[in-house]
Amino acid sequence: MIGVFGGTFDPPHLGHLILAEHALGELGLEAVLWVLTPRSPLKPDGEPASVAARSRLVRAAIDSNPRFRLSSVEIDRQPPYLAVETVERLQAADPGAGLVYLLGSDALRELPRWHEPARLVSLCAALGVMDRSGHAADAAQIDEGIPGLLAKVRPFRVPRVEISARDIRHRVRQGLSIRYLVPEVVRELIATEELYRSGGDA
Repeated sequence: MIGVFGGTFDPPHLGHLILAEHALGELGLEAVLWVLTPRSPLKPDGEPASVAARSRLVRAAIDSNPRFRLSSVEIDRQPPYLAVETVERLQAADPGAGLVYLLGSDALRELPRWHEPARLVSLCAALGVMDRSGHAADAAQIDEGIPGLLAKVRPFRVPRVEISARDIRHRVRQGLSIRYLVPEVVRELIATEELYRSGGDA
């Protein structure tokens, strides 16, 4: 089975890597696809770093793990970037792969509001749900509106790491250290390319 891990990764940090690594082990995945989205529909404000820059950062972050791969499935198409369409395209490209969509328990609660959630669930072999403290989701209740959901939920635990991409961007703008918040190679790229020196916090 292949994990599908989507995000803007602006920038990728150690929290992302820890999540993906734990998904590999706890869900028995062969690999994790890092699906870089040009822009999140949930974060309409603010301008992220360029897709090219973020692609370089993700590649640098995951290069040492042969079971992590960067996917361009969302980069290669026009918006909106809908999860159901992403999974559909990934499945069409590799029909034999059982896709496990990775999301937090907070996102699972919002799943009924996603575009065609029932079709998304039907396309996935499973949903890998990371437990986020304070965001417990009642999968059984959600299953009433999205039949078949409960049977596909696979919870997994991740050590709680209080790192956010937004905080990292803020620290860079303030001239503060981001060492140990991101892989060293990512920190060096951010410095070399002078990323996140200006702009808003969104």
